[in-house]
Amino acid sequence: MFRWAIIFAVVALVAALLGFGGIGGLSADFAKILLVLAVVLLIIGFVFGRGGQRPLP
Repeated sequence: MFRWAIIFAVVALVAALLGFGGIGGLSADFAKILLVLAVVLLIIGFVFGRGGQRPLP
């Protein structure tokens, strides 16, 4: 998911440099949403991860 956020951020930067403000703004919004979603899922994964595993003897 971080990969998609980076891709949308790059698309937003390129579109902004070429003068396509609408596409650049939309891509930036998607990048922000995906980044926040990825961070939330990462935190949930750390909190509710695979706890309780014992090391092998």
